[in-house]
Amino acid sequence: MKISRLFQIVYILLEKKSITANELAEKFEVSVRTIYRDIETLTESGIPIYTTQGKGGGITLMDQFILNKSLLLEKEQDEILFSLQSLSVTNYPEIDEILTKLSHVFKKSDTKWIEVDFSSWGSDTKEKEYFSLFKQAILDRQIISFHYINSNGDKGFRRVLPTKLLFKDKSWYLEAFCLDKAASRIFKINRMSKIEVTDDHLEQMDNVETLSFSPPFHDDHQERADLVLRVSPEVSYRIFDEFDEEHITIEKDGFYHITISHMKGEWLYSYLLSYGNYLEVIEPTDIRKELKNRIQQMLNLYSNTKSNS
Repeated sequence: MKISRLFQIVYILLEKKSITANELAEKFEVSVRTIYRDIETLTESGIPIYTTQGKGGGITLMDQFILNKSLLLEKEQDEILFSLQSLSVTNYPEIDEILTKLSHVFKKSDTKWIEVDFSSWGSDTKEKEYFSLFKQAILDRQIISFHYINSNGDKGFRRVLPTKLLFKDKSWYLEAFCLDKAASRIFKINRMSKIEVTDDHLEQMDNVETLSFSPPFHDDHQERADLVLRVSPEVSYRIFDEFDEEHITIEKDGFYHITISHMKGEWLYSYLLSYGNYLEVIEPTDIRKELKNRIQQMLNLYSNTKSNS
């Protein structure tokens, strides 16, 4: 929020030339002391701002200052606008307003050349709606509660201190300290429901000093499987989208030999089955057997005479 306030202060000064600290404090709903700290930050960054005391005094930007030539190179301006536009995916407040103002200052009109959207086609906007809630809870160090379903289908209630939002492998996750497990965890956002920000803050929790913020692991579980897969070239379009090239070897018959390590769980079986008869699990034998059992159960389901009648 401070960065956006700094840019807006410069924009105001470019338009008004002079304004009092009280006026800025009232506009941004912060203290006068905070405004003076912002001015100090701007002057240390090379922006020629000075203050005058007495009647008619205030905070002033030197007349010869031009933001787009004195502070930032053309490439740097483009990078700032691109970064702001990328932030729109998180529903970050005031992004559109800041983007419009800086586009005007930089004299650029072509700021809509890219749209960043991490959601899948046809999905709802649940993840986006949570960003503002999570961000505020992280900044205010507030405890949140929610219901969670892990990849095994197990349901549970959690109370956590959120610490970071993560985007990895096409999905958003929340890194948090789980008060129930007394350890760091990572939760997949689209498996969270009934999310509430509580009135509890970290400072109010008992035995805060005993909390151990060790590196988090995925909440589903830690057990992993070393997989050896044989995949048909007919689905090569998926292979290079979903696996690193270093894990792929092309066999003489054109099939792909893939070696990966992945967490075990219900999701893994669903994923492997999504390849249909184009993928065979060579190792490990327990996963190969489990897939065989599931395929047999599917066959039994469709062989049911009642369903076919």
